[in-house]
Amino acid sequence: MTGLISKCILRSAALTLAIVGTGATAASAADKITIIVGGMEKQIYLPAVLTQQLGYFKDEGLDVELINSRAGVEAENELLAGAVQGVVGFYDHTVDLQSKGKYIQSIVQFSQAPGEVELVSAKHPEIKSPADFKGATLGVTGLGSSTDFLTQYLAVRSGLKPGDYTLLPVGAGNTFIAAVKQDQIQAGMTTEPTIAKLLKTGEAKVLVDMRTPEKTKEALGGDYPAASFYVQSSWVEGHKDEAQKLANAFVKTMKFIAGHSAEEIADKMPKDYYAGNKDLYIQGLAGGKAMFTPDGRMPADGPETVLKVLSTFSKSLQGKQIDLSKTFTTEFVDAAK
Repeated sequence: MTGLISKCILRSAALTLAIVGTGATAASAADKITIIVGGMEKQIYLPAVLTQQLGYFKDEGLDVELINSRAGVEAENELLAGAVQGVVGFYDHTVDLQSKGKYIQSIVQFSQAPGEVELVSAKHPEIKSPADFKGATLGVTGLGSSTDFLTQYLAVRSGLKPGDYTLLPVGAGNTFIAAVKQDQIQAGMTTEPTIAKLLKTGEAKVLVDMRTPEKTKEALGGDYPAASFYVQSSWVEGHKDEAQKLANAFVKTMKFIAGHSAEEIADKMPKDYYAGNKDLYIQGLAGGKAMFTPDGRMPADGPETVLKVLSTFSKSLQGKQIDLSKTFTTEFVDAAK
């Protein structure tokens, strides 16, 4: 198994060249499976790295390489280009892309809540709800990313129009924190461990919390399946065996998460993922562990919630018939060991 590449942000062209250079193309998927993660340091995508740390890929006889990306939308582009075999990113991309004539599907669902928080800078106490976003610059990981989708939904639901605010891609972690400190953004959507760091320093406070299923239902009206492992639908048809082995590994990880404490899980993660403070990392994980599914299955009404949220603001979905049954499959999770 190749080691995971942590803390590297690769642009599309550079990443594609790197993958081709090592022979990890779709054609050589039987030899090596390359999965790109929309931010490996984010706790929402913890199952990808944890699966590798626990040795579950190797147990299935898989040679898996994990590659880091700045945001889910960048990972999505690499998948569509055929440069990687799979993505760990938000399920909502499967719905968005179907409206554009492209078919990808989630084969393992990691979470039933986004694990995201809309934070507001302490410099801007005038922002008390999304209705106060008017005239503000709002941080997202990337344009076209799931944080972009959710931010737009919160704004539109509060009566605002797209031109009433500005979306600025600032990534996560230190780049997000710097954007808050420098007042480049007045509010923004991010995940752990970035949330805990900004709350501890008092530089931001929680405006909208979507770290648990209960709070997500308050914010979005239902379960919102988020972090997932998705692939191109055409890839699944020709790689059933690899898809099943990947599902086996990921389902074992979901059961490990469900059966262990935040501290026990953190102990299995690379130390540099703690962002310099293991206690804060554990605190954030303990508060958000409920977002993870216990078995990798899609929440029953989750896809409908995602479609409702995206349809609120997305022009590409207006007037389109979306077949949600083609955006995910439970075939491999149901058959997992």
